[in-house]
Amino acid sequence: MSTPMLIGIAGGTGSGKSTFAQGLKRLFPDEITIISYDNYYKPQDHLSMEERVKTNYDCPDALDTDLLVKHLRQMQDGEEVEIPNYDFCVHTRRGDFTITKPTPVIIVDGILTFHDERLREMFDIKIFADADADERILRRLRRDVTERGRDIDGVIKQYVDTVKIMHGIYVEPTKKYADILINGGMNKTALDVVAARIARKIKEDKKQNG
Repeated sequence: MSTPMLIGIAGGTGSGKSTFAQGLKRLFPDEITIISYDNYYKPQDHLSMEERVKTNYDCPDALDTDLLVKHLRQMQDGEEVEIPNYDFCVHTRRGDFTITKPTPVIIVDGILTFHDERLREMFDIKIFADADADERILRRLRRDVTERGRDIDGVIKQYVDTVKIMHGIYVEPTKKYADILINGGMNKTALDVVAARIARKIKEDKKQNG
């Protein structure tokens, strides 16, 4: 197998990163692996639940980027990796892992995907998903309540106390590194452009592998 194409998708919370990634995955279901940067939040078993809730999850220090970089390099070398599973209900990693084998295309999706220079240098395509702040908080509210077991007041407090501030400090500035800017998640033109690159990559791999 040839070296996988790496695609990074960054952008604020609720900006449509996962929507765009899933749109590509639907076009190439067997050739794309999506890795969520959220699964690389550091374990917090040593902290009480009260302390875990206070963690600033929108700060780069909350993420085990070293492990993500290591895993991506291993997958570029054709190795399978054990991706940690993060439980957002109890704010720490679960004890199990997801065994993931490299595919022709690997997408990394996360708010801080472009913050670390090591990651930026690995991506063949860098995409930044942008969206209006009001739209983003509504999407986050829906997700955190329905998928992560949060209460509305807690989600709003977290957004005001850390998410909004960290977005301005760490996320928004990385927009300058993007090759492609999309608005709202599902930009068909951008999807077609990236899909064409992926199709070309897959065709070249098949030709190379005979």
